[in-house]
Amino acid sequence: MDEDSLDRDPIRQFSAWFEEARAAGVRFPETMTLATATADGRPSARMVLLKGADERGFAFYTNRESRKGRELAANARAALVLYWQELGRQVRVEGQVEVVGAEESAAYWETRPRGSRLSATASPQSEPVESRGWLEGRVAGLAERFADADVPLPAFWGGYRVVPESIELWEHRDDRLHDRFVYTRSDDSPGAGWQVVRLQP
Repeated sequence: MDEDSLDRDPIRQFSAWFEEARAAGVRFPETMTLATATADGRPSARMVLLKGADERGFAFYTNRESRKGRELAANARAALVLYWQELGRQVRVEGQVEVVGAEESAAYWETRPRGSRLSATASPQSEPVESRGWLEGRVAGLAERFADADVPLPAFWGGYRVVPESIELWEHRDDRLHDRFVYTRSDDSPGAGWQVVRLQP
């Protein structure tokens, strides 16, 4: 991998890599690690699913009252990592986080399977629970309640978007002499371009 082979736009480059991962048969190429931190800098990380990547940033959806939601409310910065072992590639994204609007969140909610909507509505995510039976009872109650209707979008559920300030591409090479390139914004102005720099392995 060399600089001349890279798209000057990291989102287009990411999209090309993502499609190559899909074509190579990577299972769930959208799986990514999301790292957040509390207001005083205590980090936490978990796996989530990428649900959109475009010029606005990288989107995912969750319960906004969960631990990650609370941390993002207190410290609206995050880091993402996607790793495709079959291709020997990794993508790292860092940036500010913004809330995805209600209309866009609702549109994504409508694409989710009914069971997933019931589970998301039933679960006070990240909170202690007395038993699995309690959770299953909550889901059963909601299924009965909405037996003849769509499961509505809960007020506490929606999307976030990581607006990238840097995007790093990593590709495995023999003897640990890996290729690494990082894109960073040229400046903070709207529509600013990107600078590309090779990093040492």
